[in-house]
Amino acid sequence: MELIQAMKERRSVRRFNGQPVDREVMKKIVESAVWAPSWKNSQTPRYTVIDSRELIDDIAENGCLGFEFNTKTLKQTPVLVVVSYVKGICGFEKDGSYTTGKKDSWQMFDAGIAAQTFVLAAHEQGVGTVMLGIYDGDYVGEKIGLPDDQEVAVLIAAGYEKFRPDAPGRKSAEEVMRFL
Repeated sequence: MELIQAMKERRSVRRFNGQPVDREVMKKIVESAVWAPSWKNSQTPRYTVIDSRELIDDIAENGCLGFEFNTKTLKQTPVLVVVSYVKGICGFEKDGSYTTGKKDSWQMFDAGIAAQTFVLAAHEQGVGTVMLGIYDGDYVGEKIGLPDDQEVAVLIAAGYEKFRPDAPGRKSAEEVMRFL
């Protein structure tokens, strides 16, 4: 699959056909995602892959801050991936000071790059995904036993798509770009 084609064809999938995703397929996806660039090659993103129906349902019911749309999505996804990052590295110097005016924002920036790389790798493996941003990070972290030095960045529901959503409209390059 060509990269540009994958970027144009990949969709946020919120309805899955119920077929389990093999752990080896998930491992292949993560093996690709670890190639995402990161601050000073710090490689701080981490992936917790959950295929326990009981745990996914618990997070759906208690970890979505009452946002029913995410609860509904998680209730029928076969796999939930929690992307987290090791805190205090991206954007920091060894003495703990910030390197730039962006301060600690680089942590989330790197997690975002990692998450995007993950969903593109999943698409290549035929696995649909959607990134969920409304969640209770403390609750999710506690439920999955996240180490204290990590923070939840995003939840990714994953599975084989029930159907492929249509592509939403996009702005043209002229609308979002300027030359100086």
